[in-house]
Amino acid sequence: MLNWDDYHKEEITEKKQEKAQERAEPQVQLQQSEQVTNTSNQEAASVSTLTEEDMKLAKEDLDTLEGRVQVDQKAMINSRADLNQLVPFKYEWAWKKYLDGCANHWMPQEINMTSDIALWKSNDGLSEDERRIVKRSLGFFSTADSLVANNLVLSVYRQITNPECRQYLLRQAFEEAIHTHAYQYCVESLGMDEGEIFNMYREVPSVEKKAAWGLKHTRSLSDPSFSTGTPESDKEFLSNLIAYYCVLEGMFFYCGFTQVLSMGRLNKMTGVSEQFQYILRDESMHVNFGIDVINTIINENPNIWDEDMKTRARNLILEGTQYEIEYARDSMPRGVLGMNAVMMEEYLKFICNRRLVQIGLSEEYPGVKNPFPWMSEIMDLRKEKNFFETRVIEYQVGGSLQFD
Repeated sequence: MLNWDDYHKEEITEKKQEKAQERAEPQVQLQQSEQVTNTSNQEAASVSTLTEEDMKLAKEDLDTLEGRVQVDQKAMINSRADLNQLVPFKYEWAWKKYLDGCANHWMPQEINMTSDIALWKSNDGLSEDERRIVKRSLGFFSTADSLVANNLVLSVYRQITNPECRQYLLRQAFEEAIHTHAYQYCVESLGMDEGEIFNMYREVPSVEKKAAWGLKHTRSLSDPSFSTGTPESDKEFLSNLIAYYCVLEGMFFYCGFTQVLSMGRLNKMTGVSEQFQYILRDESMHVNFGIDVINTIINENPNIWDEDMKTRARNLILEGTQYEIEYARDSMPRGVLGMNAVMMEEYLKFICNRRLVQIGLSEEYPGVKNPFPWMSEIMDLRKEKNFFETRVIEYQVGGSLQFD
């Protein structure tokens, strides 16, 4: 039976609970407020580690020159302009080369190696001289591109004080990694002895000399304390650029490139040849970029391009030419693939003349001619083989891809 007293007691109990809850809510809100305050204090404490001295140092690093960067403040070396500001461009050619490099991107796995594998494993597919050429080329290039990449990221990039040129150097460093990947891909696909190939720069004298020469001319720049800014250090840096762009990339690669690409023209090792064609296209752009950098440094710092520096530059290119001629004789002791060491020597002297003239020096070997004119066509920057047709098309990627 319903009892009014019991109902009244329940009502009183409910009211007491409501009042208790009302008293508890401010305490909860106060605790939440304290937690927010504590969190804010912790965040403030972490932010406060950035001192005024830190801000001052950052300003010195990021704003060496007051105001916005102007074009005439930029320079190839020894510039005080903010390197973090890409634009305005001073060297449009550097940015154009960066865009061209991106538009011509490729990866080793895109190349079909099936026929190469069958030919390499065949007992009578290749002569011993032809096998020697493939091994020597992969042995040297696998080391050479690593040397170039190390020189770029550890030495050259630090000393170049122009952002658009640095942008291209980053692209070049990535391309060097792709090239090293390509050599590894070839070695793995053909089932070669990796230890033999990747240690040729230690064990084969003609390969070892070229690698040692390259290391010699980057040793001083590898020192973290090295920097340009004096006539002596500027000359040392210029010597490094000439050694790497005019000789290591601009001379040491050309014997092996010609040999392997000649095999491709004879329908042998077509996959390896196609990869070397892409690599040669990249390397020819690297050389052109490097020569533009060298000439820009000379034009902006004419005081360092004295007779002593000119003699040093000439000797670097001539010495490199002789090492490459030695390599040609070692890798090609007999006539093979429609060429021989004598023809290769003339070709290398032709390349030597070209490198000298490109940096404003006179030819060393007047009258020599190019015995392999087909190499010039292969080096065309943007012409590549169509995988589905026999005609030549422009190779582009991404948003630059064009259909005709």
